Amino acid sequence: MKIGTQLIAGAVTIGTAISLNLGVVFLTTSTKDAKVINNSGVVRGATQRSIKLELSQTPNDELIGKLDKLIDSLINGNEELGLSRATNLAYITAMEEAKVQWNKSKELIQQIRRNPTETNRQALLAESEKLFELTNLAVNAAEEYSTEKVQQLRTIQIFVTVFNFIIVVAIIGGARRISRTLSEFTNNIALSTTDIASKVERQEQVANEQSSSVSKTTSTVDTLGETSRRSAIQAEESAKNASTALTLAESGAETVEQTRVGMESLKERVREIAEQIINLSEQTEQIAGVSELVGDLASQTNMLALNAAVEAARAGEYGKGFGVVAGEIRKLADQSRKSADKINNLVIDVQAAMNSAVMVTDEGKKTAESSIELALDTAESFIGVKDAINNVFANTSEISNTAKQQAVGIQEILAAVNALNLGAMDTAADMGDVKNSTIELKKSADELKAIV
Repeated sequence: MKIGTQLIAGAVTIGTAISLNLGVVFLTTSTKDAKVINNSGVVRGATQRSIKLELSQTPNDELIGKLDKLIDSLINGNEELGLSRATNLAYITAMEEAKVQWNKSKELIQQIRRNPTETNRQALLAESEKLFELTNLAVNAAEEYSTEKVQQLRTIQIFVTVFNFIIVVAIIGGARRISRTLSEFTNNIALSTTDIASKVERQEQVANEQSSSVSKTTSTVDTLGETSRRSAIQAEESAKNASTALTLAESGAETVEQTRVGMESLKERVREIAEQIINLSEQTEQIAGVSELVGDLASQTNMLALNAAVEAARAGEYGKGFGVVAGEIRKLADQSRKSADKINNLVIDVQAAMNSAVMVTDEGKKTAESSIELALDTAESFIGVKDAINNVFANTSEISNTAKQQAVGIQEILAAVNALNLGAMDTAADMGDVKNSTIELKKSADELKAIV
């Protein structure tokens, strides 16, 4: 049943209950008044009967006692007889006068019983007429009082009925206004919950998409972190290789320096024997060939140094080619040493041949000076290679440290992305709960709308 109908039914029920209550009050009052009227009539008739019995010499003291009790009850009330205390002044006055007259009649009855003369009988008969008139006035007073009360109750009942009608009309109007207001309110709730449900559903889809994207991002960042860790390890290995190449370059530079010192000594010796090696042209030609070999070695060493520099520039964070370049440099250094040894052997041969040599050539001296210059150039080249490898080592170390820091940063990013992923999943779950709550709210609104 709708709320408006329930309110109207409630108002009608209340009005009916009030009317019924008034009817009950009316019936109760009417019943009490009727009992007073009836008992007053009983007093009127019973007093006359009692007097007649006395006149016929058949006294009835029990009836007299009952009349005394009934008259007193009609005035003062008696719960046993269901009589209330009299409140109407006219009725009380009439009953009090009737009571006085009844007492006079009882005195005459006692006189008649003692002296049953005709005079006493006539006197009692006269008193009975007076008593009848007085009791009749009491009955009339009771009837008039009852009629007035009935009229008052009817007026009150009419007033209450009109008042109930006004209240019912007001409640019906209020119920209709309340019903319209509640209907509009429930309609707004239904529309709002529908809109909210739609938006929450879209938000739930967005949250699920975000959760999926964050999951993919987590996988990507995890892969990137693994790659970063491998890069850090490779950079550290490259730094170690660059350190090894630096050690080898320093060793090669020391060897070239030793070669230069030896060439200085050779120069001095060539100067001393310059006049005696003229006859050793063939040996000097071989020396020239060896010197040419040393020149080629210096050129190749220079080229390798350039290649090493180019390789260092290209190596970036890895620098894998430095080991190869360093190996080649080491081989050329060994060839230079072997050539130097060969030159030393040839010089010994030249020294042996000096005993028979008569010529000293300036070409030998020039060749020795050229070898010294080449040795100096080679030493400078090794110094450049050493500096380049040192720079590569420094850069590789920095790259290694940067890669380690990057790996740590990626781990932190991965932790943050994981936290974001959990947050996105929680958000998606919360959106689902909100969606369910909104659906329940809409159901409640529809149910409320149905009963308004």
